[in-house]
Amino acid sequence: MDTNKFKVRDSMRYLVREKIFTIGDKFIITYEIERPKFQVVGKVFTFGNKLNIYNMNGENLVYIEEKIFRFLPEYNIYIGKNLAATVKKEFTFFKPKFNISSDFGKFTIDGDIFAYNFSIYRDKREVAVVNKKFFAWSDTYGVDIDDEENHAFILALVIVLDQVLHDNNNINNNQ
Repeated sequence: MDTNKFKVRDSMRYLVREKIFTIGDKFIITYEIERPKFQVVGKVFTFGNKLNIYNMNGENLVYIEEKIFRFLPEYNIYIGKNLAATVKKEFTFFKPKFNISSDFGKFTIDGDIFAYNFSIYRDKREVAVVNKKFFAWSDTYGVDIDDEENHAFILALVIVLDQVLHDNNNINNNQ
């Protein structure tokens, strides 16, 4: 038994669901019993993805910006005005792999070959589990996050995963 793994009772479960029939990327993030917790809104008519994560009071918690003119996708995650992390997709043939440099610690993401199930590790300890739902009209993820983590930051990593691996507008998502 791995003692570093968190248990369900020590985590918060979120449902990240992309809204369909909208201009630009929009997600609603709910927790527990479908109560809204965060909203993700993408800017339209921009070069590269630019998304903001807001709490339900309308406060901007996280800003995600795609760096353009890169061979492989690269994103910066800002908390407030401070750069909190840079996420770079690495070139691989099978399982998706990312290089993440962050102020919160050393993060790694381990996913399956189909890019539907992921574990997010901080300093080699599993802090989140991500599962993409197969039978949904839009991109939908179940996300369990350790209570001790910055939930908005971990959810920003999940949004970046979606943008890189499952967003149909991203030409680099299959590399």
